[in-house]
Amino acid sequence: MMKRDEAPRLAWALTGSGHFLKESLDLAMTLPDVDLFLSRAAEEVLHMYEYKLSDLRKQFRIFRDNTASAAPVGLFYHGHYHSVVIAPATSNTVAKCAMGISDTLPTNIFAQAGKCRLPAFVFACDTEPEVVTESPSEWVTLFPRQVDLEHADRLRRFERVTVVGTVGGLEAALRERLACLNASFS
Repeated sequence: MMKRDEAPRLAWALTGSGHFLKESLDLAMTLPDVDLFLSRAAEEVLHMYEYKLSDLRKQFRIFRDNTASAAPVGLFYHGHYHSVVIAPATSNTVAKCAMGISDTLPTNIFAQAGKCRLPAFVFACDTEPEVVTESPSEWVTLFPRQVDLEHADRLRRFERVTVVGTVGGLEAALRERLACLNASFS
């Protein structure tokens, strides 16, 4: 078990989405004390977008989805984290979170955040009827299915969960959270 830090950290999960991946990681890099939790799909996508784990390790502690029991979730029981971020979140991850399925490292830490009454912030890829996103080679327009939009709406109704549709919305929500934490830590 990892030694507990002086102050709780931010748990940031990456899923298999490239939707504003660069901007999401850029935001994570501006924040203090962030640990990355990667799904297997996230590792594939990071490679497609030319991110190297060795480079990311210079900025973050990294937990990979390589245990059947999602062993890193035990850190949540011991106060290692103050909040969870899933950004960017695929429609698959959003659907699993909305339905209570926790079979990947990101969905497991989302579930544990809820069980430990920690706030969670989800940058959902599919929150509008039309989405413009960057693939590894070009910008594309996608049209999320009604079911994808419904899962994002269902997740918005969860206690202590904030769902955003833009990097700016995520940044604003996290700045507000960190301001509350700074006030409570001082």
